[in-house]
Amino acid sequence: MSFLSSFRLSFTCVALALVLAGCDRQAPEAAQGEGASAEDKAGLAGIFDRSHAGDLMPAIEVVDPDGETFNLAAAQGTPVLLNLWATWCAPCVKEMPQLDDLAGEYGDSLRVVTVSQDMGGAEKVRPFFASMGFDHLEPWMEPDLELGFALESQSLPTTVLYDASGREVWRVVGEHDWSGADVREAIAEAVD
Repeated sequence: MSFLSSFRLSFTCVALALVLAGCDRQAPEAAQGEGASAEDKAGLAGIFDRSHAGDLMPAIEVVDPDGETFNLAAAQGTPVLLNLWATWCAPCVKEMPQLDDLAGEYGDSLRVVTVSQDMGGAEKVRPFFASMGFDHLEPWMEPDLELGFALESQSLPTTVLYDASGREVWRVVGEHDWSGADVREAIAEAVD
């Protein structure tokens, strides 16, 4: 095995371990006199975190089950709601129909991009999308798991709103109800 292959395998294993550790995690019990970090509180509460506001959307390529690629940076010009999810992540699966509804509601004024972090790729994503019958979501995948690192998020789901210039407005780490009025108010920060 070449050094590059060994490095990629090690990197992928570490990325998978981080993603697995983050999905649907519960708030840790604080030791006496200690509190959860601000990032943990923000992510676990499902609030709109603006601590990364202004960061550029990562220029990472995602792929669909047929092999078509899409560079996320090419989405500039339209606000983007980017969601990292996996088929094995219960909160992620719960959010997907709500994200499909959002995509339908906003049409061309907001692009909802869901990117699977499944190691099984198309073998996992294609049947999931077929069984769910989404009308508006596309089955994007990112098999190298670079996107979670680029977003500095080790938890799934992670959802980030970018404005039309590709700058982050806010993010939600962890499960959120995407059908509420709070979501429409928060999206209005990027959508005219």
